[in-house]
Amino acid sequence: MVPVCRPAIRPGLNKYMSYGNAFLYFAYGSNLMSARLKARTPSARPLGRAVLPRFELRWHKVGADSTGKCDVVFTDRPGDFVHGVAYMIRRAELKHLDRVEELGTGYYACNVPIRIGTRRQLARTYRAIPTDPDLKPLDWYKRFVVHGAREHGLPEQYVARLARTSAITDTDNSRRMRNLRIV
Repeated sequence: MVPVCRPAIRPGLNKYMSYGNAFLYFAYGSNLMSARLKARTPSARPLGRAVLPRFELRWHKVGADSTGKCDVVFTDRPGDFVHGVAYMIRRAELKHLDRVEELGTGYYACNVPIRIGTRRQLARTYRAIPTDPDLKPLDWYKRFVVHGAREHGLPEQYVARLARTSAITDTDNSRRMRNLRIV
């Protein structure tokens, strides 16, 4: 049986997810949006839709701005799953991705079993360290997630559930406008 979340071994890769000079990454939150992920890791190439079974998406990760960011939580329920996108990324960009994902303080890296079509593979992803179930995402952050889900053709029912997530309007208008320009 494949572990639910095998810690990623520094320098960030192990035999299950290393592909020469690249690694397989499972995006499920704001990194679903190609423009956002490519700004962080220019080599990111989407391989297609992927599913993380027995997990659910939550918006409870404590962001640097004290609002909710996405996380995946293991439930072990057969009907639970998180839709996302599998990306191939150059290994040289891993350190930067770890930094923007706040590795060690905001998220920890791990390898999770995903399905890409009928294939099962281990992929690197990030899981939240500090969480608060009462948090809500900022409006522009939620738009990143919903836009990315639509961009990659995730199931409409799943996208509709993402779109129904309650969000708060960012009162920092400069930050809000800067982020909305990306969408």
